[in-house]
Amino acid sequence: MTKFFRLFLAALRGTETNFTSGSINRAIFLLSVPMILEMVMESLFAVVDVFFVAKIGTEAIATVGLTESVLTIVYSIAIGLSTAATALVSRRVGEDNHRGAANAVGQVILVSVGLGLLMGVAGFVFAEDILRAMGGDEKLIANGAGFTRMIFASSPAIMLLYTLSGSLRGSGDASVAMRSLWLANGVNIILCPVFIFGFGPIPALGVMGSAVATTIGRSMGVLYQLYALTRVKGVIQVLRSDVSPDAGIIRNLLSLAIGGTSQFLVGSASWIFLTRILSTFGSDVVAGYTIAIRIIVFTILPSWGMANAAATLVGQNLGAGQPERAETSAWRAAFCNMLFLAAVGIGFFLGAAPIVSLFDDKARVVEIAVECLRIFCLGYLFMAYGMVLSQALNGAGDTKTPTLINIVCFWVVEIPLAYTLAHLLNWGPPGVFWSVAISETLLAGIAIWIFRRGRWKTVQV
Repeated sequence: MTKFFRLFLAALRGTETNFTSGSINRAIFLLSVPMILEMVMESLFAVVDVFFVAKIGTEAIATVGLTESVLTIVYSIAIGLSTAATALVSRRVGEDNHRGAANAVGQVILVSVGLGLLMGVAGFVFAEDILRAMGGDEKLIANGAGFTRMIFASSPAIMLLYTLSGSLRGSGDASVAMRSLWLANGVNIILCPVFIFGFGPIPALGVMGSAVATTIGRSMGVLYQLYALTRVKGVIQVLRSDVSPDAGIIRNLLSLAIGGTSQFLVGSASWIFLTRILSTFGSDVVAGYTIAIRIIVFTILPSWGMANAAATLVGQNLGAGQPERAETSAWRAAFCNMLFLAAVGIGFFLGAAPIVSLFDDKARVVEIAVECLRIFCLGYLFMAYGMVLSQALNGAGDTKTPTLINIVCFWVVEIPLAYTLAHLLNWGPPGVFWSVAISETLLAGIAIWIFRRGRWKTVQV
């Protein structure tokens, strides 16, 4: 127990950043812990905002919901660039080319700010049109346009928070990425009620206050990341000259980012279609499904931590000319993920009802959510490998292959299968749930087959 505690503290401190030698199990643990905590912090942003905004009224919640739905475009591009940053930086660090890694981060900053400003200006100027296009009434638009303008104006901060986290993970400094999210969330939690409801000389800004608090919190997190990346004693030190445009690196970065962005959009679109199919069975079914998905998303955060750890390990070890260690690291991370999700799956299968009842006690809603959780659990063992190996391919710089896998499994198989089982074969809502379990199993099988072929070992980034 003492050894575990020491290792846990080492993971939080980030005392090790190069994982091209030594114990692979230790490397997975040291990278996964801060990445898991970072993901928890990311999920808290939305929870905190909605918690305080809900106290204003349903119109304020609707404003946040409509804005966030369009802001998905910003998030998707940020996630794609973050994936690309991890692949580029981890490869350079593995090559022991820290100057090259710093130069890559400089281009990440340049591209993130440029794209963030482009989307931010568009969102700021057309805030009212965005809310109107999303179905907001004139009263909502009048009261919520300020929130939408402020959130879109913060697009550069949103982009940088994601992409610099990806750069830090690639360098092996996942603990700094984690602490930047702690800082951002801490500031947001403190300032949200202050700006929303007012405090002392600060006037109550309503829903606009949420946007102000969130923007300040994200900006503080970005400033901390920039400090960590520019300090002399950092894993890599970004200099002013590194931010000068480098066409070759930018082309490479954008090429990789297209794959990462596409993966996110493909996955997001598939969930929208599944929700649309389920909506034909009534609001209780949608409510039960939504509760089940929220529970699943939160409980698999450790899995995404292990998947991101695999991406860094693969990138660094390929850079160090150790493809076999890169492969072993990915398989080991996938196995650890499988053990974790097996435990979660058993827990959900046996205790689904009491877990769901914490969110809603309506019989039909609980019934649907329990059924959804239990069916999804049957695909957990396969999902564990699919998640990790897809991220491992991303870490190797092969972002196109996971995108194609997602398109085949989610759009070609999952959505048509969900409709066929639910409506044509009259399985009802369980047909949609089974389509997810089946498509995730197929995704894992394809990912395992492609990863075993080993072509990713020769990808140049």
